Amino acid sequence: MEFRRLGRSGLTISEIAYGNWLTHGSQVEEDAAHACVHAALDAGITTFDTADVYAQTKAESVLGRALAGQRREGLEVFTKVYWPTGPGANDRGLSRKHIIESCHASLKRLQTDYVDLYQAHRYDSSVPLEETMTAFADLVRQGKVLYLGVSEWRAEEIAAAAELARELKVQLISNQPQYSMLWRVIEAEVVPTSEKEGLSQIVWSPLAQGVLTGKYQPGQQPPEGSRGAHAGVGGSMQSFLTDDILTRVQQLRPIADEVGLSMAQLAVAWVLQNQNVAAAIIGASRPEQVHDNVEAAGVQLPAEVLTRIDEALGDVVERDPAKTSRG
Repeated sequence: MEFRRLGRSGLTISEIAYGNWLTHGSQVEEDAAHACVHAALDAGITTFDTADVYAQTKAESVLGRALAGQRREGLEVFTKVYWPTGPGANDRGLSRKHIIESCHASLKRLQTDYVDLYQAHRYDSSVPLEETMTAFADLVRQGKVLYLGVSEWRAEEIAAAAELARELKVQLISNQPQYSMLWRVIEAEVVPTSEKEGLSQIVWSPLAQGVLTGKYQPGQQPPEGSRGAHAGVGGSMQSFLTDDILTRVQQLRPIADEVGLSMAQLAVAWVLQNQNVAAAIIGASRPEQVHDNVEAAGVQLPAEVLTRIDEALGDVVERDPAKTSRG
């Protein structure tokens, strides 16, 4: 495993992070989830990402149980706050009330006294940014949160939050956006702003929710048992399952073969070529998926390979910065 610094902070994280968005507490049984977490640990992954809303709070609990007994100082545990976690009007968003209450609930589910990174899961335009950042800063000063991050924020929102973080003397060090060969909306505005403000990207869906593994074929139904065929989770990836995109993705197979990588490894390695990316988050329903993906750590792709990838995918790549935060 290779490691990178997160933003301008002193925090070091594994460049492959393990996330449990669509798996723990929903798509896979708990025994399988634990097996995947232990496979991640065995592979040298130290960074684990979750959120209070995943599987209606169950994902945090599953991760907490899976990591129980591990040396806490050897792990970086990340979670998020924003989406509804209850029926009340204050059970959502980035108000001070919801941030403080959600943090306490997350710590209990994760069985830890603190999280290494607490992230605003989306921007909340209904709450003053000063209120949000002050609540986060208070959690830092209480020792319940070590560093702050955001997820799917636009460039101007990141810049405003970074200015407030400096005033409050806390460290805002990351953004967590969707990023893959097929979805590059952060490159034009978010990445340059993040570099200026001292934030790294922790990217989710580097495999475009499995599409870049090549297992989905144009003109065919998604394989049985795959994410695309799963009634509960397939909807979020439908935009990638067009024949045009799937045909282009198949053109990546000879490129992966030539550099000695699986298509999944090529996709993960590709996002890690961006110097503003500190980690790629992988998910898994089986331990062998973890073992396959971690082989992308430390891979350097030649410039000509990157050019061939661009040529193979052509105009199916989404680059419009206006689509930031729609993930």
